[in-house]
Amino acid sequence: MSYNDVFILAIESSCDDTAAAVLQNDKVLSNVVAGQKIHEEYGGVVPELASRAHQQNIVPVIDMALKKANIDKTQLTAIAFTQGPGLMGSLLVGTSFSKSLAMSLGIPLIAVNHMHAHILAHFIDEEGYEKPDFPFLALTISGGHTQIVKVSSFFDMEIIGQTTDDAVGEAFDKSAKIMGLPYPGGPFIDKFAKDGNPKKFLFTKPKVPNLDFSFSGLKTQILYFIQKNVAINSNFIEDNKADICSSIQYTIIEILIDKLKLAVNQTGINSIVIGGGVSANSGIRKTLKEAQEKYGWKTFIPKFEYTTDNAAMIGIVGYQKYLHHKFDDYSVTSNARIEF
Repeated sequence: MSYNDVFILAIESSCDDTAAAVLQNDKVLSNVVAGQKIHEEYGGVVPELASRAHQQNIVPVIDMALKKANIDKTQLTAIAFTQGPGLMGSLLVGTSFSKSLAMSLGIPLIAVNHMHAHILAHFIDEEGYEKPDFPFLALTISGGHTQIVKVSSFFDMEIIGQTTDDAVGEAFDKSAKIMGLPYPGGPFIDKFAKDGNPKKFLFTKPKVPNLDFSFSGLKTQILYFIQKNVAINSNFIEDNKADICSSIQYTIIEILIDKLKLAVNQTGINSIVIGGGVSANSGIRKTLKEAQEKYGWKTFIPKFEYTTDNAAMIGIVGYQKYLHHKFDDYSVTSNARIEF
């Protein structure tokens, strides 16, 4: 530990995970996440219940992050927190706590865009993981977002393609719900897909111009496909579960890869990173690794724990903002639909 070390406490509360992390410069000392099981009963996140759970979890989660990092709060250099996008009630809990703690300690406050953090998680100093060079293309895939972003520097990012309707994570979860799989369904489709034939059932890929995406039509197509076949055979889903999941996953991955190929051709940038919860999907990770050989891309896949919502990714943005003196005052507010 040197005199010039920067210690960032990062707080993430954009949806239903309360998370806190402590970073020493760009290295993660602790990364604690408390999930909320209650939403499983409802088949989706209930905003009011999420914000209440954040209020219960935030103090113990931060306390645990500091203890795991072996850091006292008086040693902290700055507080970084998720400003948005996300659920307003959830964001407010993290924002309010961060302001209060920064004020009480007399240290800088740093607001972070959640989607920037998913991209910049690749700059966490992690053994065995290489950091990308600028510029690169980022594919951000989650329950709420599907974007291709041209990243020229830590603070120069441009969305060059995005979904016109549903996000890819929603396509996975809704497809799983149609099949009667538990919530969240994306990981179940990934799990069953491993044992299936990806070309058993063919789904039409939507024709969307340029670098944009659309998943609503695919969801409707899957719904009608399931309804039609269940009407003929009531055990159709159970009899073909692995093949259905594999075919759905194959189609979604093909849509993503087709757009990435187009983005590489248009920009001349062949360095690709992925981020967001859906980047935990094993099929997507495997296909991107193969793309490195197949298309000559240089691909960067984050450590598994930095894919879903976590505070370490908020901390690495906080660290870069600290180095560039990009601080916020106490008038900063949560923003559920913050500009990218």
